[in-house]
Amino acid sequence: VHCRNTGGYGVIDFGLMAQEKRIPKDIRTAHQTSVKLLPTQTIYDFDCDAVSLKLTFTAPFLPDNLELASRPVNYISYDVKSNDGKVHEVKIKFEVSPLLAVDHQGSPTVEEIETFGDLTTLKSGTTTQKVLEKWGDDRRIDWGYVYLCADRHNTLFSIDEKRLSLVRSLGSVKKTTGYVMLGYDDVYSIQYLGENLRPYWNRTRQESIRSQFEKAAKEYAQIISQCEKFDQQLMDDATSSGGEAYADLCALAWRQTFAAHKLVESSKGDLLYLSKENYSNGSIGTVDLSYPSLPIFLLYNLDLAKGLINPIFDYCVSDSWDKPFAAHDIGRYPRANGQNYGGDMPVEESGNMLIMAAAIAKSEGNAEYARKHWSLLTTWVKYLEEYGLDPENQLCTDDFAGHFAHNSNLSIKAILGIASYGYLAGMIDDETTEKVYMDKARRMATKWEAMANDGDHYRLTFDKPDTWSQKYNLVWDKIFGWNIFPSEIVHKEIAYYLTKQNRYGLPLDSRASYTKTDWVLWTATMADNLADFKTFVQPIWRFMNETEDRVPMADWIWTDAPHSQPFRNRSVVGAYFIKLLETKINKQ
Repeated sequence: VHCRNTGGYGVIDFGLMAQEKRIPKDIRTAHQTSVKLLPTQTIYDFDCDAVSLKLTFTAPFLPDNLELASRPVNYISYDVKSNDGKVHEVKIKFEVSPLLAVDHQGSPTVEEIETFGDLTTLKSGTTTQKVLEKWGDDRRIDWGYVYLCADRHNTLFSIDEKRLSLVRSLGSVKKTTGYVMLGYDDVYSIQYLGENLRPYWNRTRQESIRSQFEKAAKEYAQIISQCEKFDQQLMDDATSSGGEAYADLCALAWRQTFAAHKLVESSKGDLLYLSKENYSNGSIGTVDLSYPSLPIFLLYNLDLAKGLINPIFDYCVSDSWDKPFAAHDIGRYPRANGQNYGGDMPVEESGNMLIMAAAIAKSEGNAEYARKHWSLLTTWVKYLEEYGLDPENQLCTDDFAGHFAHNSNLSIKAILGIASYGYLAGMIDDETTEKVYMDKARRMATKWEAMANDGDHYRLTFDKPDTWSQKYNLVWDKIFGWNIFPSEIVHKEIAYYLTKQNRYGLPLDSRASYTKTDWVLWTATMADNLADFKTFVQPIWRFMNETEDRVPMADWIWTDAPHSQPFRNRSVVGAYFIKLLETKINKQ
């Protein structure tokens, strides 16, 4: 009798023991000789005695082509080469598990083989197909179908014990290359304010998974070339901006950031780029996830940057929201029907929305996007004027630390949110309002300095001496070039932080030894020289290289041990690109 705890339904199995299958003695394990991680590709090299094998996994998220970026097809390319100059008989077998298409083990699935044109697909999905029915965190998809696809030339397709398998006979070769494709059709992606929305690639209902595979096959060589060029350019830019360790972190963050979002289009034709709050509570479209991830979108696609916050503007202007501050989220993934979070983050989310609107305007060179939402932005800045300087007992984005009042870093966010409103007013030619709010922000910053000063650093909360925290929100003052806060504040903080680092990074604040890697990268970017930036970044790189946890990249980690906290595979690592953003702005 065997029982498995799946995290969902319990699965219990009664049966007779079967003899374990033995691997024949003449089958040996290939030896992995290297791995290279790039933004859109991961490349493995294997030594297989007489031949070598290179496998390249490509996820072609090229941000200037949303049709391609939303295409639910990835490539697995192979390159086989003789090591001794002789020809060898070579076969490659690819397998895909039906578990990719179910929420939990034990879900009944159906498999089939389909052929169209020159391509054949192996397909698997649940028998129930309860589309968009399950929601929340720590769940896998339970609808739609996973596909393994390739052309039929010298290929045997089979479904063995429900595993999707294809064997490609390459013949007697010295060198050869090829590829197979892996895809997923989720049919519907998001429920948005009560309406089920199809994925962006099929928003017109004129496409199908077949057409997507056909396009992917036809464009293979072109797409791989584009990915190689993009990867090289991004790595060169990141290395030039922040060093090799920084470039490695950007490569690691690229696919994770985009994979934690879903791209759809609303019935009004607006782009919606909805995040899932992985490993925290499963909220969808969370403002304080969009805020840290924003730099990657400001750099590579402003339409996606707007798509992050379009849903919040939609929801907060509706009859479903009547509070004088911004919502935290618009639901629980994949149902975006209204705020799911049990409480509010009034100063946090209002400041975030104002700063993000200003950052989009700066990147775009005009404030027309903000102008469309001016009424809401005005409501939120009024809230910050009243409550932002010395926030009451409320949550901020670092909510795992609990409620606390007089948060000095949250106060910085409110002050820069007020400055953002003034900046936007100036961009829409309201110079009077610009001066009022910029002056107000500077007066508040002067009060902040007096309230937070603790000698050689600034406090975690205004009322508690001998405390400290990362003031990562100050990075926007540097990026915008506003000088709302005197530069001496940042210089003092950076010098103090350098005395507090542990092996795996700078703690978030004086309360614990954990940190948030996204905020460390923002703090590092506040430094006025590359040497200090690298000093903050190197421990984060070291953690990613030495961590003993075999999990997707975490953003909440211990700084004194190679282990992570629960937050993992989250979109917030788009924050790592803030140094590249600063470099770009400085060159303009």
